[in-house]
Amino acid sequence: MIPISPLYDSASIRVNIEFRPLSTDHRSPTVFSMNNLDELRRRFGDRLMTSDASMVAFQSDGVTALSARPCAVVIALNEDDVVFTVSWCFKNDVPWVARGSGTSLSGGSVPIADGIVIAMNRMNRMIRIDEVNRIAIVEPGLITGRLIRAANAVGLHYAPDPSSLQVCSIGGNLAFNSGGAHCLKYGMTSNHILGARVVLADGEIVELGSESLEGEGPDFMGLFCGSEGTMGVATQITVRLIPPPETYFCVMAGYATVEDAGNAVATIIAAGLLPGAMEIMDAIAMKAAHEAVGANYPSGCEAVLIVELDGSIESVNADKPRLEELFKQSGAVSIEVAKDAETRYAIWTGRKSVFSAVGRISPDFIVQDGVVPRGKLGFALRRITEISKRTGIVIANVFHAGDGNLHPLIMYDGRIDGALHRAEIVAAEIVRLCIELGGSITGEHGVGLEKREFLGEMYDEPSMEMLGRLRVAMDPKTLANRGKMFPTGEGEPFGLYGLHPLEKAGVISRE
Repeated sequence: MIPISPLYDSASIRVNIEFRPLSTDHRSPTVFSMNNLDELRRRFGDRLMTSDASMVAFQSDGVTALSARPCAVVIALNEDDVVFTVSWCFKNDVPWVARGSGTSLSGGSVPIADGIVIAMNRMNRMIRIDEVNRIAIVEPGLITGRLIRAANAVGLHYAPDPSSLQVCSIGGNLAFNSGGAHCLKYGMTSNHILGARVVLADGEIVELGSESLEGEGPDFMGLFCGSEGTMGVATQITVRLIPPPETYFCVMAGYATVEDAGNAVATIIAAGLLPGAMEIMDAIAMKAAHEAVGANYPSGCEAVLIVELDGSIESVNADKPRLEELFKQSGAVSIEVAKDAETRYAIWTGRKSVFSAVGRISPDFIVQDGVVPRGKLGFALRRITEISKRTGIVIANVFHAGDGNLHPLIMYDGRIDGALHRAEIVAAEIVRLCIELGGSITGEHGVGLEKREFLGEMYDEPSMEMLGRLRVAMDPKTLANRGKMFPTGEGEPFGLYGLHPLEKAGVISRE
């Protein structure tokens, strides 16, 4: 094991002496006899799954249109299991992906065809909560909502709150740098991860970061967070806990148009307020949430803007009248203040139910995750409405408005020939709109398979080269989650850009 030593650990040595361009000579799908798995069988017994039936649950993540069949799934119970599997893969040149709850919405945890899946779900212990130093040490399979509840039980708070917090895992949050409704004020997962024990792609263990907010040397923890499993797998994670807010002030304002609601966001931020959360839902999203969980919304409004102030009682009381006045100035046609905790909970339940609730009104949908500058939010929403009208494809809008993180839900019926392809074209147009407006192709869902071909449109060639060199420095054989993030043409199902060459050749298939 390599001890904590930010200046001289093996990862830093690799970054310094092994920078080299990505090569492609080892990137064809791995196909080998099942007899090659004998060593894994002896180690794991019935925790090595290879049957067709057992593979089904692991072939896709939240983007069910993308799938691939792995060679085998290893159920890991501890760090030794992970090290053994990763070392075996390195020795045999077999690509692998570590997977937790599989809630990724970018194809990021779809397996590598004929590779290995390392299932981390059973590595879900809460190892320690340190109330004095305000940290928690957890295993990567721990469900995010469980961590939040455990922190609350000792009077502390874990701030990141992705909508899937009841099912997603901390390891997945770390891999994709997940956000949530309250990331505007409190930041993303990366702002709350202090350190991690990481198994690199050759089976070596390193410790990145520490239990302190301050570190020395290169920020390897910052580099690792958001790398989507391409630099190794965390087996133990240290997170920062904070004191909970003293009070909340939650308001839901109705607007005549989605564009008006988007423009109101820029107005509120420009006035100097920093809410804990700012969320927008359009009429379709409101309809879905109402039908799913009974959430109520003002009639005659095409959009609602949810704004929540939090913090000390003194600061929230000072900001309340300013916020209500800004709502009026921005053209709100209705203003509903949550009078108690129950009403606040109902508002947030409606918002967090939308992704799953849309399934009630559409057989299938693509969730996009682009980002635009706040000042261009209203314009972007108008353009998305125009795209929907021009193509005839229904798009529901729900998003983290405070930081311009769009989540358009592009609806289609996969039973209709060509419907998915048309939806993908619309999704691609929205991604390019975000780039055009000076934003990003992803805010929190990651690049994965879905948006990897757009990475080169967002970054120039020298930047892409640097990203590739960093990836290879950490994983010389590119075995860890091969094919994700980078537009390398590796053996995976296609996303928004047509058939992959290996699909045309019949090597891989799209389910």
